[in-house]
Amino acid sequence: MKKTLSLIRPHQWIKNGFVLIPMFFAGRLLNADDAIASVVTFFAFSFAASAIYCFNDIVDVEADRRHPVKCRRPIASGAVSIATGYALMAILVLLSALLLFFLPQRAGETAGIVLFYLLLNVGYCIWLKRHAIIDVCTVAFGFVLRILAGGMACDVAVSNWLVLMTFLLALFLSFAKRRDDVLRMNETGEAPRRNTIRYNLTFVNQAITITGTVTLVCYIMYTVSPEVVSRFNAPYLYLTSIFVLVGLLRYMQLTVVDEVSGDPTKILLRDRFTQAIVVAWIMVFLLIIY
Repeated sequence: MKKTLSLIRPHQWIKNGFVLIPMFFAGRLLNADDAIASVVTFFAFSFAASAIYCFNDIVDVEADRRHPVKCRRPIASGAVSIATGYALMAILVLLSALLLFFLPQRAGETAGIVLFYLLLNVGYCIWLKRHAIIDVCTVAFGFVLRILAGGMACDVAVSNWLVLMTFLLALFLSFAKRRDDVLRMNETGEAPRRNTIRYNLTFVNQAITITGTVTLVCYIMYTVSPEVVSRFNAPYLYLTSIFVLVGLLRYMQLTVVDEVSGDPTKILLRDRFTQAIVVAWIMVFLLIIY
């Protein structure tokens, strides 16, 4: 049972918290119907993502067995069979679909986004992740789909700003993760991924700097945008950029100095500094919006 849970990686579900963002920024956090719709979509997306983890581990089983860390994954280690992996994947997809069926509004459109996420990531596991740059862009677009699904479930129009910042932040984190792969390749002489040979430290460091910088600039433009300032009635919204700047710098420190950027989820769950920045940023927006 423990190995099966490890296969679906429930600790990674924190990524699907992006589904809740449209409801939060629309000021509907206290609306019971929207809260229920967002939570349902969160779990539907989580089951869908876990199904993809199963499929990914099946597709990568041989490569994972040669990896010093991934060799301990349930399928690669032989603790869970490939047949069980496929069965679990099917169950998770079915659970995701059943949950979306109970959405009070726009269930079909939300299900369409989740289905597109599944198809996109099947393509990612089979082919897209073999190609440098395309791989990180695909991962980043997956987070945009989470935002769109959350907005659709609550019937909230997702702003261009939110789409841009989500994509850029996810791209920043994805390049940081690829840096960990490059470090491992340099140490062992073997590429953890087929496309890792198309990355090196110089390129990845520059990509991290560029995406981090553009993310910060985009956020600052968002906070000084007249329509955003008017909607929140918060002329000093730009001050929240301090949290974003410090958060990006902290993650770059963990990536470049500590070299622990292999799993962004674990960093968020373990690094107290990052947690404090995220909580402080959320609390400020709670005060502004609610």
